[in-house]
Amino acid sequence: MTKRANGKSLNAIIARVNPVMRGVYGYFAQAEEASLEALDGWMRGRLRSILRHRCNRPGRARGKDHQRWPNHYFEELGLYSLKRAQEEAYASLRRGANC
Repeated sequence: MTKRANGKSLNAIIARVNPVMRGVYGYFAQAEEASLEALDGWMRGRLRSILRHRCNRPGRARGKDHQRWPNHYFEELGLYSLKRAQEEAYASLRRGANC
Protein backbone atom coordinates (compact mmCIF):
# COMPACT_ATOMS: atom_id res chain seq x y z
CA MET A 1 0.00 0.00 0.00
CA THR A 2 1.08 3.53 -0.61
CA LYS A 3 1.37 6.03 2.21
CA ARG A 4 -0.97 8.38 0.39
CA ALA A 5 -3.65 5.69 0.29
CA ASN A 6 -3.09 4.90 3.97
CA GLY A 7 -3.98 1.27 3.33
CA LYS A 8 -7.51 2.13 2.27
CA SER A 9 -9.46 0.54 -0.54
CA LEU A 10 -9.96 2.48 -3.73
CA ASN A 11 -13.68 2.76 -2.90
CA ALA A 12 -12.81 4.33 0.47
CA ILE A 13 -10.43 6.78 -1.19
CA ILE A 14 -13.08 7.77 -3.75
CA ALA A 15 -15.67 8.18 -0.98
CA ARG A 16 -13.30 10.56 0.78
CA VAL A 17 -12.40 12.49 -2.38
CA ASN A 18 -15.93 12.95 -3.77
CA PRO A 19 -17.07 15.61 -1.25
CA VAL A 20 -13.91 17.59 -2.03
CA MET A 21 -14.57 17.29 -5.76
CA ARG A 22 -18.16 18.50 -5.23
CA GLY A 23 -16.82 21.48 -3.32
CA VAL A 24 -14.33 22.23 -6.09
CA TYR A 25 -17.16 22.12 -8.60
CA GLY A 26 -19.28 24.42 -6.45
CA TYR A 27 -16.47 26.96 -6.47
CA PHE A 28 -15.41 26.57 -10.12
CA ALA A 29 -18.81 25.80 -11.69
CA GLN A 30 -18.43 28.62 -14.22
CA ALA A 31 -14.90 27.63 -15.24
CA GLU A 32 -14.05 26.60 -18.78
CA GLU A 33 -14.81 22.99 -19.59
CA ALA A 34 -11.14 22.31 -20.40
CA SER A 35 -10.09 23.39 -16.90
CA LEU A 36 -12.55 21.03 -15.25
CA GLU A 37 -11.53 18.24 -17.61
CA ALA A 38 -7.88 18.79 -16.66
CA LEU A 39 -8.72 18.55 -12.94
CA ASP A 40 -10.70 15.35 -13.58
CA GLY A 41 -7.72 13.94 -15.46
CA TRP A 42 -5.33 14.86 -12.67
CA MET A 43 -7.51 13.09 -10.10
CA ARG A 44 -7.80 9.94 -12.21
CA GLY A 45 -4.02 10.06 -12.71
CA ARG A 46 -3.45 10.14 -8.95
CA LEU A 47 -5.80 7.18 -8.52
CA ARG A 48 -4.01 5.30 -11.30
CA SER A 49 -0.71 5.99 -9.54
CA ILE A 50 -2.10 4.44 -6.36
CA LEU A 51 -3.24 1.38 -8.30
CA ARG A 52 0.11 1.22 -10.12
CA HIS A 53 1.95 1.33 -6.80
CA ARG A 54 -0.20 -1.51 -5.48
CA CYS A 55 0.98 -3.58 -8.45
CA ASN A 56 4.59 -2.86 -7.38
CA ARG A 57 5.25 -0.55 -10.31
CA PRO A 58 7.18 2.62 -9.48
CA GLY A 59 6.36 6.12 -10.65
CA ARG A 60 3.35 7.93 -12.00
CA ALA A 61 0.66 6.29 -14.12
CA ARG A 62 1.43 6.31 -17.82
CA GLY A 63 1.02 4.39 -21.06
CA LYS A 64 -0.81 1.13 -20.56
CA ASP A 65 -2.09 2.22 -17.16
CA HIS A 66 -4.75 4.21 -19.03
CA GLN A 67 -5.84 1.01 -20.76
CA ARG A 68 -5.58 -1.05 -17.59
CA TRP A 69 -7.75 1.46 -15.67
CA PRO A 70 -9.71 3.51 -18.24
CA ASN A 71 -11.82 6.54 -17.32
CA HIS A 72 -15.05 4.53 -17.21
CA TYR A 73 -13.46 2.28 -14.54
CA PHE A 74 -13.40 5.23 -12.14
CA GLU A 75 -16.86 6.34 -13.25
CA GLU A 76 -18.21 2.89 -12.37
CA LEU A 77 -16.59 3.18 -8.93
CA GLY A 78 -18.52 6.42 -8.42
CA LEU A 79 -15.76 9.02 -8.80
CA TYR A 80 -17.36 12.47 -9.05
CA SER A 81 -16.65 14.09 -12.42
CA LEU A 82 -16.40 17.88 -12.61
CA LYS A 83 -16.93 17.86 -16.36
CA ARG A 84 -20.02 15.66 -16.11
CA ALA A 85 -21.44 17.86 -13.34
CA GLN A 86 -21.01 20.93 -15.57
CA GLU A 87 -22.61 19.14 -18.54
CA GLU A 88 -25.59 18.15 -16.39
CA ALA A 89 -25.94 21.69 -15.02
CA TYR A 90 -25.93 23.19 -18.52
CA ALA A 91 -28.39 20.57 -19.76
CA SER A 92 -30.81 21.40 -16.95
CA LEU A 93 -30.51 25.12 -17.79
CA ARG A 94 -31.34 24.39 -21.42
CA ARG A 95 -34.33 22.27 -20.40
CA GLY A 96 -35.56 25.11 -18.19
CA ALA A 97 -35.18 27.62 -21.04
CA ASN A 98 -37.42 25.51 -23.30
CA CYS A 99 -40.49 25.95 -21.06
